[in-house]
Amino acid sequence: MSGRAQSFGAVAEAYERFRPGYPVAVFDMVMTYAGQPVRTALEIGAGTGKATRLFAQRGVTVTASEPDGAMLDELRRHVPANVRTVQAAFEDVRPGESYGLVYAAAALHWTNPQGRWPRLAALLEPGGVFASFGGPLRLADPAVEEAVRAARAPFLDSDEVPSPDGTPPGHEMQWPGTELQRSEWFADVQQSEIERRLTMSARDYVGLLSTISAYLELPTSDQQQVYGRIMQVLPEAVEVSADITVHLARRREQ
Repeated sequence: MSGRAQSFGAVAEAYERFRPGYPVAVFDMVMTYAGQPVRTALEIGAGTGKATRLFAQRGVTVTASEPDGAMLDELRRHVPANVRTVQAAFEDVRPGESYGLVYAAAALHWTNPQGRWPRLAALLEPGGVFASFGGPLRLADPAVEEAVRAARAPFLDSDEVPSPDGTPPGHEMQWPGTELQRSEWFADVQQSEIERRLTMSARDYVGLLSTISAYLELPTSDQQQVYGRIMQVLPEAVEVSADITVHLARRREQ
């Protein structure tokens, strides 16, 4: 796992405070696709448990795996009793137990592409469901977006994570659906969008940026400068486009 993937622990409290949770629509979409009750799930890269709560509060027994101890400590403060935690990167989760659902919320791109799909398939019951969901948080007003882009430009060209397999943004099927379609381990690949708009204060928006890996990789002095510059160009409240892309696939019967 890259250093960038492990940069979040230092900001675990900010991550919990500023990152939005996930709407019930995500849970409903996964369960509708499953077509039967899902009793057990493994979460990859659970962070502070934003998505963990979505499933655990609705009766699924979740095993939340996360390599960063500070993130797991924060997660344990917020999740129900039916959540088991494992401090491990996805590559270090020991096979042996299988689940009805394996899912990743804005975390799959941190996993090692080598052997990713057979490893995932080995953790799923035959016919079990894999789900990956997330998406960039973008300022809805183009003028504000442009002002922020100009403010951060001396420090950072872009703050988004590029597509891991180079799929262009306008392509009909986005990553990881592209890889799932090519994998011998998975079938019935679906991609769906859940539209979402959020309104937050300028201060909370900058707090959100402080949890994004592109900013966390900057030297501390640069981080403070870029946050200050962005704060200066923001209106008091901002509207954020926070659409969620959901990818679903089913483990093939081998």
